[in-house]
Amino acid sequence: MPRLKDKTCIVTGAARGIGAAIARAFAQEGAGVVVTDKDADGAANVAREVGGQSLRLDVAVEADWATLTKTWPACDVLVNNAGVTGFEETMRPHDPEHATLEDWRAVHAVNLDGTFLGCRYAIQAMRAKRAGSIINISSRSGLVGIPAAAAYAASKAAVRNHTKSVALYCAEQGLNIRCNSIHPAAILTPMWEPMLGDGPDRAARMAAFVADTPQRRFGQPDEVAAIAVLLASDEAAYMTGAELIIDGGLLAGSAATPQTY
Repeated sequence: MPRLKDKTCIVTGAARGIGAAIARAFAQEGAGVVVTDKDADGAANVAREVGGQSLRLDVAVEADWATLTKTWPACDVLVNNAGVTGFEETMRPHDPEHATLEDWRAVHAVNLDGTFLGCRYAIQAMRAKRAGSIINISSRSGLVGIPAAAAYAASKAAVRNHTKSVALYCAEQGLNIRCNSIHPAAILTPMWEPMLGDGPDRAARMAAFVADTPQRRFGQPDEVAAIAVLLASDEAAYMTGAELIIDGGLLAGSAATPQTY
């Protein structure tokens, strides 16, 4: 039997990359998938592919969550996947000395505020059934400091800790609503393409980016999605407040200084 049969699963930031892979994996396991993203067309395309539904959702905008609540007042699984590095539009410094307050707040608005709003929605949407699964996509960068991406690292560390607060709160409320976090490192998504390029040196660039990873390769979005399926399923019924790391062994004891992912 499909592991997510009859479950309504909402995935944020699902127009591409890890979010799209999670949407596909959930659909393959029998879920009714709601694909959300700021990119409405991209979300609609993925929804058509997986036989689900879509909604434009900017996770940093409270009114957008209110719209989601009206359309889907109940759900079984929510994946807070939407996130930004802060380097999408500009390459201004993000180190602790030179980062601007504007850039700092912009990263936190999506990564942290978006996760807070998503968790708040999910608890209310799952309360009637008194059960559900909230999955927050943090990062390997939420477990260690990243000098060149201070805002990103701090926001993902906050996502990690908020996950535990949500897990404890739900348990205190007598709710079987689980909340766990996934911490990917270098996952080969469209975010990497500008840095990798398509020239003859692409392979060398890829090797350089994962030189400090024991497995010496990028992870794949499907590998993150597989973990999300586990956490969404009833197989993980006794797992809450946990953090699952998918980093090719990087945090197992690499001697090299981690780079920004």
